[in-house]
Amino acid sequence: DGSTSMEHIPSSRIVRLGKVQPQAPGHRTVFCNDRDANALARFKGNSVSTTKYDVLTFLPKGLFEQFRRVANLYFLMISILSCTPISPVSPITNVLPLTLVLLVSLIKEAWEDWKRFQNDMAINNSTVEVLQGQRWVFMPWKKLQVGDIIKVNQDGFFPADILFLGSTNPDGICYIETANLDGETNLKIRKALEKTWDYVTPDKAAEFKGEVQCEQPNNSLYTFTGNLIINKQTLPINPNQLLLRGCSLRNTEYIVGAVIFSGHETKVMMNSMKIPSKRSTLEKKLDKLILILFSVLISMCLLGAIGSGIFINEKYYYLHFDKSEKQFDPSNRFVVAILTFFTLVTLYSPIIPISLYVSVEMIKFIQSTQFINNDLHMYHVESNTQALARTSNLNEELGQVEYIFSDKTGTLTRNLMEFFKCSIDGEIYGTGISEIEIGTAQRSGVKFEAPKQQSLAREKGFNFDDSRLMRGAWKNEPNPEACKEFFRCLAICHTVLPEGEETPEKIRYQAASPDEAALVTAAKNFGFFFYRRSPTTIYVRESHVEKMGKVQDVPYEILNVLEFNSTRKRQSVVCRYPDGRLVLYCKGADTVIYERLAGGNNDLKRVSREHLEQFGEAGLRTLCLAYRNLGPDEYKNWNEKYIQAKSSLRDREKKLDEVAEFIEKELILIGCTAIEDKLQEGVPACIETLSRAGIKIWVLTGDKMETAINIAYACKLINNTMKQFLINSETDAIREIEDRGDQVELARFMKETVKNELKRCNEEARQFLGSGTRTKLALVIDGKCLMYALDPSLRVMLLNLSLNCNAVVCCRVSPLQKAQV
Repeated sequence: DGSTSMEHIPSSRIVRLGKVQPQAPGHRTVFCNDRDANALARFKGNSVSTTKYDVLTFLPKGLFEQFRRVANLYFLMISILSCTPISPVSPITNVLPLTLVLLVSLIKEAWEDWKRFQNDMAINNSTVEVLQGQRWVFMPWKKLQVGDIIKVNQDGFFPADILFLGSTNPDGICYIETANLDGETNLKIRKALEKTWDYVTPDKAAEFKGEVQCEQPNNSLYTFTGNLIINKQTLPINPNQLLLRGCSLRNTEYIVGAVIFSGHETKVMMNSMKIPSKRSTLEKKLDKLILILFSVLISMCLLGAIGSGIFINEKYYYLHFDKSEKQFDPSNRFVVAILTFFTLVTLYSPIIPISLYVSVEMIKFIQSTQFINNDLHMYHVESNTQALARTSNLNEELGQVEYIFSDKTGTLTRNLMEFFKCSIDGEIYGTGISEIEIGTAQRSGVKFEAPKQQSLAREKGFNFDDSRLMRGAWKNEPNPEACKEFFRCLAICHTVLPEGEETPEKIRYQAASPDEAALVTAAKNFGFFFYRRSPTTIYVRESHVEKMGKVQDVPYEILNVLEFNSTRKRQSVVCRYPDGRLVLYCKGADTVIYERLAGGNNDLKRVSREHLEQFGEAGLRTLCLAYRNLGPDEYKNWNEKYIQAKSSLRDREKKLDEVAEFIEKELILIGCTAIEDKLQEGVPACIETLSRAGIKIWVLTGDKMETAINIAYACKLINNTMKQFLINSETDAIREIEDRGDQVELARFMKETVKNELKRCNEEARQFLGSGTRTKLALVIDGKCLMYALDPSLRVMLLNLSLNCNAVVCCRVSPLQKAQV
């Protein structure tokens, strides 16, 4: 159990060394800032190697790789035969070409491995600041040891898996980018334990003598359990306090941490496999061809050998048989046949050309170094990145791709969020037309002119245009109080950090997700400028609140932050106004906010839901905003429970979620926001080209079905000439059973429905394919139906249908379902 301290096992070794105990197999004990105590455990060093060979294994392993090829084995056999007396040809004619082939292949392997070695050396010799005595000393990564206290500066990479102790940010938080681990470019927040926040300066860090008891190294990136024992207190550690090797520090001047796992025991290295020897499809086909040619060769040699055994005869005296040579002794026909067979093998051996492999090897090598690496069409200007072929073994595989699986956010779209529209108190604001709306128009067959780009320079994250809300005009709207609450919710309910000068033009917002930054930027443009944050207060410069043109700085005391996570799907902040008013602001997914709204006000709820659907169909990302006024006594009682849950050692996250439920209720809906995530440049053209090349594309997204279809149209993945199969759980029959609440009946009915739908679609697909029409097929299926379609009894039907479709869109899917697909 991570919350209890591990028992100390008495042994003679403990008595002799004072405090170091032998490592139990189930967990490791790390003594922070104490190299001598950690020396006994013999933890692995921090040097890493990703090479395929080393000096000793290069020749045996390299030759083994070469002789995995059928052709090389064949040429080796021929070379051995050519060295025997029965060979009619000189051994050099076979041995020399084979040696050259092996030499060229081994030089190519060595060159590619040398590049990997150089890369490893560059990483191992990168420097990091390590605490020695009471000062920071630069040290190469490879010399780091488990237990060392290190300092990582902004934009630096973490050299090992480290326990996060403290940072220059308030509240002991830091922002990290995990792009190297999971490809996600949005920043993640990590938070140090409150007891370790002060260990940031070298003199304070030198005093830190904690003991970490944690799990043994493993490859699970998202889990971690352990305890930090400090000043005889046991504090639980979770993944929030672990900074993984491969991630980089963002928007934080520097952090201080203790090395827990190093080198090949870090989670990222335990996830990286030894470099496999990859063989392309072409190479495998060549092997089959060579086996066929070898069979032909053996047949020819057998025929020749049997013929010579039958026809050799003393009566052909004019052939001058030399009986001293067994191969020409008519009295022993069997030996003649066998020896002739081997002679013919060496004689006919050129039927399999040794130059074939050399040519293929050289072509692939030149292709990767001279063509792929220098391809201007594959050069990314923004990041100054060129294409890089790490191995030349698989070049031709690129031309044989049949299926592409794609996520939506950050792949089809730019992951650059822009505040686009909003609905406040039942009124829609924002006049823009999204890319997806243009796609929707195409879907319904309407010719649509793309909106002209406005000449007005727009701020990053804000692409909103409606004079009714800008420059204080909201004061003249019929609902100014709702507008004010809406803007305050945007300016207060977040975890964004401001950076730079405290002016609207020069300030920069650092956020855990681009959505958060877009919402705070929107508040700034509406006249509610969030410019400073301290551990307990948010400062907002509010314009036009009391009267037009008046600007005032208002401090809001932040009492509690109920953080966003994937199960809660919402984030709340409890704040105190300068006049003492207590307010809870909450923003989150429409489904969770609507469940927690107070009774009454049904017209606003209905209209807002229609607006949400409208925004969804336009491909916009929606959030609902709500608030609640709190009484001092109610807040006091709740806060006691909250503090208790926050300091709990067991199931802390679960308890905090339960406590949040007590206060996130009886909410008053303010409105909803709509954020646009534009398509990547060239996505529609790219998908069209891939489609013309016969490549089938699957898009997996968490969006609603309507939104997903509209995005597919905008991407040119689906068009009106395609026959579309829709398998949807949002039908009246399914809704009726859902309302009854009988889960067993629902599961049975859903499975039956999905089975019938798959049968129907498969039959229709067969008819279309059999009719000879060139109509392309597309399948759209949602997450609930997919869950049943992936059942072992139905997955073959799903596979048959999807293999016949040129495009497949899976919507409302979970990360697990993406993996199953």
